Amino acid sequence: MFRLDPLQRRRWNAFRANPRARWSLRIFLLMLVIALPAEFVANDKPLLVSYRGEYYVPVLRFYPEKAFGGEWETEAVYSEPEVQCLIATGGVEDCLDDPEAVMEDAADGQIEGADLYPGWILWPVVPYHFATVNAVARAPSPPDAQHWLGTDDQTRDVVARVIYGFRISILFAFVVTAVSSVIGIVAGAVQGFFGGWVDLLFQRIVEIWNGTPELYVLIIIGAIIPMNFWLLTLFLAVFGWTRLIGVVRAEFLRARNFEYVRAARAMGVGDFRIMFRHLLPNAMVATLTLLPFITTAAIGTLAALDFLGFGLPPSYPSLGELTLQGKNNLQAPWLGITAFVTFAVMLSLLVFIFEGVRDAFDPRKTMR
Repeated sequence: MFRLDPLQRRRWNAFRANPRARWSLRIFLLMLVIALPAEFVANDKPLLVSYRGEYYVPVLRFYPEKAFGGEWETEAVYSEPEVQCLIATGGVEDCLDDPEAVMEDAADGQIEGADLYPGWILWPVVPYHFATVNAVARAPSPPDAQHWLGTDDQTRDVVARVIYGFRISILFAFVVTAVSSVIGIVAGAVQGFFGGWVDLLFQRIVEIWNGTPELYVLIIIGAIIPMNFWLLTLFLAVFGWTRLIGVVRAEFLRARNFEYVRAARAMGVGDFRIMFRHLLPNAMVATLTLLPFITTAAIGTLAALDFLGFGLPPSYPSLGELTLQGKNNLQAPWLGITAFVTFAVMLSLLVFIFEGVRDAFDPRKTMR
């Protein structure tokens, strides 16, 4: 059975003592539970199909139309009436000519054998993929019973694009924050602990690096090299690692001459063990204070690049691209409102959660 030690228990209690952080964490976890398995929540492929007594999982596997009594070797389009008729009636050939009439006859019991293999389709909650082009009267179309948040200017369902876009934004921000934080903490720890020429050299490098216009460089690189998720993550992590150096360096400069550090050195403890075992926990409060800003900055930078057309490829669902559609289609206010509310909720929850984490690692509050 997993048990927390007294220090971890005090930190968890300090986090729970902040109701805003506690409820933000619950809401954010619920959103993650919906967004991470997005293919099972919003997809134009069924979760499960029953055909002639056998079960198929289209969301995970490829099935040609011939597998359901059709004519083609290409993947079945499950939203088409012909395919739905074939599945429901067990492969009656007349479905290819007049599926509506066949379905009515099967319901009335006028087709022999149709009742022997009654098939069915289990759809996701949102029966649209982020790239599904829907047959609607106009684009963008307003919210209705089929499209809860309407469609964009390419008749794609906005709910599906928000779910997939939320997942990409969160995973992108977490990866960028993790990579840049590791680099920044290690660099700041080395700089503050050893001081001297190491500190001076790192300071000059940081000054030069901070003077580089990050957004302009990313736009130039994006215009030359086709961007993808991992390449853009790498570039943002390379530019974001300097944000933590200042606070980590200051904490290590302040604590490196404390009595317990001198005692550890006198006992023969190595420098890196002192740095990351004894000094780093004392620098975590200042470090965690900056983490929400790094995370929200990564989300904002991704949205800005997508808005300008230099971010992820058009094949990716993007909240920044949804914002651009809201700007270009002022007659469709649901696009801009959806993008604004999504960003506001996502960024607010992250800030409140990190606020609670910061309080949990603050020794003054955990000891209280």
